Amino acid sequence: MYEKDGEKYFIVDSHSHFWDASRENWVEGREQYAKGWIDCFYGYHQLGPPETHWDWEHYLKVSQDDFERDVFIEGHVDYSIFQSTYLKEWYKNGFNTADQNAALLEKWGDRIIVNGRFDPRDGDEGMKQFEADCAKYKHKGVKLYTAEWNGSSRGFKLTDPECYRFLERAQELGIKNVHVHKGPTIWPLDKDAFDVADVDHAATDFQGLNFIVEHVGLPRIEDFCFMAVQEPNVYAGLSVVVGGLMHARPKFFAKVMGELLFWVGEDKMTFGSDYNIWTPKWQVEGLVDWQMPDDDQFADYPRLTTASKKKILGLNAAKLYDLEVPADCRLPDTTADEAMAPGEELVDNKAGAQA
Repeated sequence: MYEKDGEKYFIVDSHSHFWDASRENWVEGREQYAKGWIDCFYGYHQLGPPETHWDWEHYLKVSQDDFERDVFIEGHVDYSIFQSTYLKEWYKNGFNTADQNAALLEKWGDRIIVNGRFDPRDGDEGMKQFEADCAKYKHKGVKLYTAEWNGSSRGFKLTDPECYRFLERAQELGIKNVHVHKGPTIWPLDKDAFDVADVDHAATDFQGLNFIVEHVGLPRIEDFCFMAVQEPNVYAGLSVVVGGLMHARPKFFAKVMGELLFWVGEDKMTFGSDYNIWTPKWQVEGLVDWQMPDDDQFADYPRLTTASKKKILGLNAAKLYDLEVPADCRLPDTTADEAMAPGEELVDNKAGAQA
């Protein structure tokens, strides 16, 4: 929990990892890809404040003690949602698997949610594994990496018939939240495999699922916003937006946040630190303090209120994952006949979905 100026914020880090990029985990003959991947991540790491930078060796694999300190003790996080990313073409035991993440459940099971994954290219065997993982870990969500390499394939689309079979099964298994990486590419993956167009189609066909688009489709922010405003079950995952832009590119950060607030709305935005690309502490504190610049080029964007920040930093994700929010962190109930401020309908979830 984070408290500032008498306000308490329930923090849900909805996009977190506990990865193993150590040399011992690199696939022989594919070391260039394993190293290139984590080197690219380390480049993104440099976009945070200098005092938060780690040395490369530490970055390869953090310990459980590191995680506890960075996330729960210093990072203000109440719940951490792990997003599983396998990458077994380059990492022997996987980069960040559900099994690896679940190793932390014994210690912090009351503060951690482990999401699973599936790859439709794995066919029936992949389906069996997906079902077994769901039975074992009671997954509430999945993370999909549409640009992940798999044999000779260098990506898939949510609209692929086989992917639809997995999405249908996910619904049957009680999964509600589908986190999809649609944003900056990581070497050696292909940028076009992260295009957001397939989310539009799938979200319309699977209205019982929430599609949280991680990294909001960057650099395709306009494409994402115009798609998300018409799809009531599409959410903006702010991982990378905050960590990658708030410090290093403040004006671009303001533009991206402004577009998201105008089109998508504060009720459909979720915070994610992308740990351990970056630590959550400076991101949480920075977002609480942040205000839209007082500049003519940002004049037509909505402003964030304290209530807006509470929603984005935790309350929206808590609703998606049915998390109990302490009473002193909740927002007061509002009545239907409350007066709406001029222009407020532009960032209202329901109104935006009908635009």
